[in-house]
Amino acid sequence: MKRSINRLLPVLCAGMFVYGGCATQEVVKNDEPLIPAATTASRNQGATTNASDKAIAATNVKSSDDQNKSQQIHKSAETGTLRNAFENIYFDFDSSALSDAARQSLVKNFAVLKQKPQSRIRVAGHCDERGSGEYNLALGERRAQAAVHYLTTMGVQAGRLSTISYGKEKPAVSGHDEEAWAKNRRDEFVVSK
Repeated sequence: MKRSINRLLPVLCAGMFVYGGCATQEVVKNDEPLIPAATTASRNQGATTNASDKAIAATNVKSSDDQNKSQQIHKSAETGTLRNAFENIYFDFDSSALSDAARQSLVKNFAVLKQKPQSRIRVAGHCDERGSGEYNLALGERRAQAAVHYLTTMGVQAGRLSTISYGKEKPAVSGHDEEAWAKNRRDEFVVSK
């Protein structure tokens, strides 16, 4: 009986490690009203609204829609600019240790985060194609956690950062040589808000 428990225990521990290490993707909701304010105001006026009032209300709705579209375009442009401001960091084979070059990139990323205190970032850990899927998911998580730990020790609030591991699922470069593998062993910084 003890033998079967001793054999089963490592399998259960490994299963818990893999299951516990799997990241879930957060859903980011857009905080826009479903009905523009001008539309609700025109509904509250009731049946006494004449043709000129309807024209004014339609103009208000149109300008409100234009304003919402303008804000969305501005947010998209700002997010795109912010996304481009972050530098990826790269790792050695089978390692989650931060190199000097990775630390320098994290210092630059910290400066960007300091300028945008409302932004939230997801650190995505990636691996090259070598190794099992489970191993690479765990390694990708350790890589993302290493970057988050470094940024939090510099002063970034932990609540602004989250991690996800893609393991070897999303290579940056296709190829089966050291040059391609080196570019796939990375952390990417994704704006989540």
